[in-house]
Amino acid sequence: MRILITDDHALIRMGLKQLIQAGFGRAVLGEASNAAEALQQISDKEWDIVILDITMPGRSGVDILRDIKMLRPKLPVLILTACSEDQFAMRVLKVGAAGFVRKEMAPTELITAIKKVVAGGKYISQSLAEKLATHLQEDTQAPAHESLSDREYEVMRLLSKGNTPTEVSKILSLSVKTVSTYRTRILEKLHLRSNAELTYYAIKNGLVE
Repeated sequence: MRILITDDHALIRMGLKQLIQAGFGRAVLGEASNAAEALQQISDKEWDIVILDITMPGRSGVDILRDIKMLRPKLPVLILTACSEDQFAMRVLKVGAAGFVRKEMAPTELITAIKKVVAGGKYISQSLAEKLATHLQEDTQAPAHESLSDREYEVMRLLSKGNTPTEVSKILSLSVKTVSTYRTRILEKLHLRSNAELTYYAIKNGLVE
C-alpha cells in the first residue's frame, strides 16, 4: 500500500502515519504539507491513494483535488477534514473525490475508508449518505451559495465566522485587496449587504459551526 498524506500540520501527518502503519503494517507512506509538494510527489511517484486535507493555506484542497484528477485521473483521493459534511462534501465529490472522512471520526473508520477506496469503491459516512439521498429527493431550487466558486465559498465561511479581510488574507495566503474583491462578489451573489447578514445566512444554512 502506497499512501500519500497531504496536510499542512506536521502533528496530523505524524498521527496519520502511526494510525495507518498500525492498520496496514508495511504501508509505504509519503508526506506533503502544501499543494506544490503534493503535486510534485504525485508527478514523480506512483501512489495507491492520496489522503488530502481540504482546508490548507494558499491553494484550497478543492483546487488541489482538481489538479490531482487532471494529473492522475484514476488516482483515488480520500478527503480528510475537520469541516462538517454539509460544508464541503458535495463539492469535493462532484470534483472527483473517492471519499470523505471527518477528522473527528474513529480511527477504524479511516482504515475502512482507505480499504474501500483503494479497492475501487467510494466512501461516505452513513449520515452523509442519508443527507445526499434527501438532497436528491427534494425538488427545490439550489440555495444561493451553490453559485459560489470554491474560493468564494472558503472566503465566505471565514468571513461569516468573524474573521476580518486581513485575517482571511493571511489564512488563505491572498492579498487583502483580493479578499475584498471576493467579499463583494459573495455579497452580490447571495443578495446580502453586510458581514452580519453573511454570518446569519451561513448559520441558517449550516455552513459554519
